[in-house]
Amino acid sequence: MMDRDRFPVDPWRLTERWFDIDTTGVSETLFTVGNGYLGLRGNQPEGRFAHEHGTFINGFHETFPIRHAEQAYGFAEVGQTIINAPDAQVMRVYVDDEPLSFDVADLLEYERTLDMRDGVLRRDLLWRTPSGKQVRIAYERMVSFEEKHLAVMNLEVTVLNADAPVAISCQIINRQDGEDVYGGRPSHKAKAGFDPRKIEKLRERVLQPREHWQEGERSALSYQATESGMTMAVAADHLIVTDNEFTMRSLIQPDIAKNMYRVQAEAGVPIRLTKLVSYHSSRGVPTAELIDRCRRTLDRARSEGVSVQFEKQRRWLDGFWERSDVRIAGHDDIQQATRWCLFQLAQAAARADGLGVPAKGVSGSGYSGHYFWDTEIYVLPFLAYTTPQWARNALRMRVHMLPAARRRAFQLNEVGALFPWRTINGEEASAYYAAGTAQYHINADVSFALAKYVRATGDVDFLYREAVDIAVETARLWTTLGFWRDEKDGEDSFHIHGVTGPDEYTTVVNDNLFTNVMARFNLRFAARTVREMEFEAPEEYRLMSDRLGFDPEEADAWEKAAEAMHIPYSPSLGIHPQDEVFLDREVWDLENTPDEQRPLLLHFHPLVIYRYQVLKQADVVLALFLQGNHFTDEEKLADFEYYDPLTTGDSTLSGVVQSILAAEVGYQELALHYFLDSLFVDLADLHQNAADGVHVASAGGVWTSLVSGFGGMRDHYGALTFDPRLPADWPELSYPITWHDTRLRIRLRATEMIVTANEDGSPVSFSVRGVSYTVAPGDEIVVPLASQGPVRPGRPSLRMFADARREDGTLLSVSVPTLTSAIPVVAGGAAEDDPEAPVDA
Repeated sequence: MMDRDRFPVDPWRLTERWFDIDTTGVSETLFTVGNGYLGLRGNQPEGRFAHEHGTFINGFHETFPIRHAEQAYGFAEVGQTIINAPDAQVMRVYVDDEPLSFDVADLLEYERTLDMRDGVLRRDLLWRTPSGKQVRIAYERMVSFEEKHLAVMNLEVTVLNADAPVAISCQIINRQDGEDVYGGRPSHKAKAGFDPRKIEKLRERVLQPREHWQEGERSALSYQATESGMTMAVAADHLIVTDNEFTMRSLIQPDIAKNMYRVQAEAGVPIRLTKLVSYHSSRGVPTAELIDRCRRTLDRARSEGVSVQFEKQRRWLDGFWERSDVRIAGHDDIQQATRWCLFQLAQAAARADGLGVPAKGVSGSGYSGHYFWDTEIYVLPFLAYTTPQWARNALRMRVHMLPAARRRAFQLNEVGALFPWRTINGEEASAYYAAGTAQYHINADVSFALAKYVRATGDVDFLYREAVDIAVETARLWTTLGFWRDEKDGEDSFHIHGVTGPDEYTTVVNDNLFTNVMARFNLRFAARTVREMEFEAPEEYRLMSDRLGFDPEEADAWEKAAEAMHIPYSPSLGIHPQDEVFLDREVWDLENTPDEQRPLLLHFHPLVIYRYQVLKQADVVLALFLQGNHFTDEEKLADFEYYDPLTTGDSTLSGVVQSILAAEVGYQELALHYFLDSLFVDLADLHQNAADGVHVASAGGVWTSLVSGFGGMRDHYGALTFDPRLPADWPELSYPITWHDTRLRIRLRATEMIVTANEDGSPVSFSVRGVSYTVAPGDEIVVPLASQGPVRPGRPSLRMFADARREDGTLLSVSVPTLTSAIPVVAGGAAEDDPEAPVDA
């Protein structure tokens, strides 16, 4: 999958052995360093030849009017997009006034490494200048996990075989409003055509300059976003150490700050330059205050010492890996990729601190820096079971969004709250309602994530004091969105119409199975929570009732709706339809769809896709995993075998879910195939869009695939259970989880499962394939395993349903949408057989 000559296998490091100017976008993403608040893409410090010069601050965004071709009531009106913060990475080197430029440089040696143990990006190269001088350049870049607002860059330049004048130009550039102050252009040209996954381009000036100043070797720039009113400041300190003679000159302007060091370098005498950078942002705090915060950050870093910052980073990551590292014995390539994915989760979420986790983290501008349901379903399980505080922070972001969610629900004629499908500031920013606003399941996803966090941690204090508002307000929406219907058998049923499920290739449908199943959970969870509060926390219950105007009869209505929730089922096919009319559609023949027509969303109009049984991503299958306790083993197998051949995998969210269910129902080789695709989605650029940033949700799903897929862990009803599915050629899979206040280490082998509890904590009860166990603090339990579950060869195929019939007796038909050759194509009004005819004839 990866070019192992260029990116060799190393369990703890990602190393690049040569620079490829044609794949800079992907390598920038792969070598990003960030901490969840601040992200610096893996741009070369010379500041040239970038796919995207990217410096991103989580939540720092601009707003703009959404221009719909045809406006309607309730459409999202104001869009949001992440802003490219001023770039402080530039440390440009000149020797004999010749710049190091990667398009023409004679590089005798080159190596760039992201070390996941200490969180530092390093680059070492040997450059032979046109005059024959050999120059050793070593560079380090770190975004601190411990110091949220701090980045550190070290540059060491040594002319090895001659004396020479050396210049180092350290810069801060506002690239958002001026791509390149030297008038150059990026080496990368964007592909033509529409791609909804990319960032919106803003034509007007975004960052309005406020203050800029130079004080000694410290520079500062500050700005306010034109429309959103958000403010930010960046300041940089410079520390030079050398025995060579040097001078320094500075330039400060509203959109650029330069600190130029001119050195008379002697052969073999190094020049060491450290750049300390601080970023601060806010929703509107005056920029003068933000500059003061930057000053304090830099003063503290200088006082403690640069080396201390690197020591703190290593200690922080030692703790992270102790509670997060998943180990796969005997497969260093898989181990390397797994650790890279886990490291990306830390870089996306660690210091989000009450902000959301963007779909691309802080590694790129893809999806405009928006927060989706990705966090709740794909990222939060990892956070809850390894670093619960991060999960709590992410959920508090949803608590803060409740006022906007209430307004949105009211706008859509519902009570309670409706969380936005995509957002930064809490307002809905999806311009295409059918695949955006209509995904009401976001409400249930948020409530589900809250329940998972509480189950994993026992943190009912957070639930009762503030997060209960999420459970109540989301449950309220379902009771007004849904409706009751009298069935022929005399029993009433509860239905939800006009929604879109996770599969965005099927929109605005009735009784989407995933939505109904998750709404049922949401309703039950809310009812159970308020009833437990009434007895366990009466004061919090009273405050909640007053705050939300809660009526105890509401809980009865929630439970009644949940019990009567309509769950579609087809007796004829023996499966759960994705929605009420899904099986009426024709079946898209994915097996015979050319690769050049994928992903479908870039080659077919949505109306073409909507007419077929074809999935962008797992929908029913995801419900089978999240709510697996409500489906039998036979139902899971039948549903998986039907939907797997219909799933394109055009979404990177899909493979991890298919891997988990494939493992559970016995398609063991297929499970490993899906897992590896997800594992290398960015590292091997399998979807050809890794240049836009890390697929953070897929990285989170990798952890879930390992722990819940191959590890077989579930937590239904708050009970910890295991049913392992170790791949045949893996000697051992080992991972830690934190259950309430106890950290467990699970080691899975072909014939046994070993559970070890740390010394601190409480006894933990769990079951393995129906047998109950309890492990005490400091103890170890060995559970024998007779097998690793059922094993089914191959993979499901549409051919399995060649003679399948719908409920009305009609056969399922399979086809690929094509333009019939018998229909003449007329272009521009001119006769097709007359190439000389004028267009306006």
